[in-house]
Amino acid sequence: MAARETASAVPKTGRYRWAIVALLFAATTVNYIDRTMLGLLAPDLGKELSWNENDYGNIVTAFQAAYACGFLLMGWLIDKFGPKIGYTIAICIWTIGHVAHGFAGSVASFMAARVMLGVGEAGHFPSVVRASSEWFPQKERAYAIGWVNSATTIGVILTAPTVALFTVTFGFNWRETFFVTGLFGALLLILWLWLYSNPRESGKVSEAELAWIEHDPPEAVEKIGWVKVVSTREAWAFATAKFLTDPVWFLMLFWLPKYFASTYNVDLKVVLLPMIIIYLISDVGSIAGGWLSSKLIQRGKSVNFARKTTAIIAGLGVLPLLFVSGLENMWLAVALIGIALAGHQAFSSNLLSIPPDMFPKRAVASVIGLGGFCGGVGGMIMAKSTGLVLDATGGNYTLIFSACTVTYFIAVLAIHLLSPKLARVETI
Repeated sequence: MAARETASAVPKTGRYRWAIVALLFAATTVNYIDRTMLGLLAPDLGKELSWNENDYGNIVTAFQAAYACGFLLMGWLIDKFGPKIGYTIAICIWTIGHVAHGFAGSVASFMAARVMLGVGEAGHFPSVVRASSEWFPQKERAYAIGWVNSATTIGVILTAPTVALFTVTFGFNWRETFFVTGLFGALLLILWLWLYSNPRESGKVSEAELAWIEHDPPEAVEKIGWVKVVSTREAWAFATAKFLTDPVWFLMLFWLPKYFASTYNVDLKVVLLPMIIIYLISDVGSIAGGWLSSKLIQRGKSVNFARKTTAIIAGLGVLPLLFVSGLENMWLAVALIGIALAGHQAFSSNLLSIPPDMFPKRAVASVIGLGGFCGGVGGMIMAKSTGLVLDATGGNYTLIFSACTVTYFIAVLAIHLLSPKLARVETI
């Protein structure tokens, strides 16, 4: 009680921590541009290199598998060496992998490039959450993560105009486009090394802002091993929720263009407005979910109440997916899918805030890594099962969309059963 009263008396002074959010926002944008570019260039690549659908499927699967497994490696690495060194390594790996696409000429070499890209990009969210746990107190952290998480859709939206700028305006071929956009990663690396450090070492944080950042009660555990992390119920609470809900995001990324093409005869690579609207609405959800969770804590609600209540509200936001199938009005479908994705992003921002609630800072990236791995596995299962369902139903998405709406409530139940109070892990 005394610690809570002391924390509430600390004023919010200084804004440099939000510069770190801006840096992470930019990093997320670059991350998603790099991972999305191949999908836009794939039609031209397929014609030039004579790919069939199975070839492209193998390339996509290589990325998903490497991305999932990379979470385990990168989570451990970031906890061991800290976010500055760990994320530096991640940026280097994924940028080299991105540029390597420009040298590829066979399915095997593209798979190799996607594997490197996937392993490096897996270090992104463990770094984001670990950095947020260092720079933001508990009552403000979800809001900060919400802003960073919103950049995932900004990156997707910006990919098409980025590709068009270099291929159409400047006349670069696809190889040169991969080379030139690799400069984004190089610039990000320079900014990261220049701007990021922990608050006490930055030299740019006032004493008052530092007091606000560090006003949470001190952690009882300074370090927790990876084996211990994966043996705790709390880690599996997070990982189970990621396994259940991440596949919905992967579904929308990979299948929405096909859904609009088959249902409304619209090519989203050409007519970008529907996708832009959907992703901008989802950005509102990402920020709102983090804001609501943080606001509830600031108003005196327990972390347990704030995180789980926000998760349930976010799950309710996904329910409009139930009414999408069969709609003749494309723009109404766009609105409903946008609202549903806003619910997903609100859930995601809130969910990413839970590991720092329960674990010491030095274990946060490992927990995020475990969750990311499980989410990646869930995404691969979703991709395979979606294809089977669509083949069996003649391309009907009703069952798939209905299943998506249920997963969020099952995820909240799993979190509650495995961690009823979102209590801190205090023993090694």
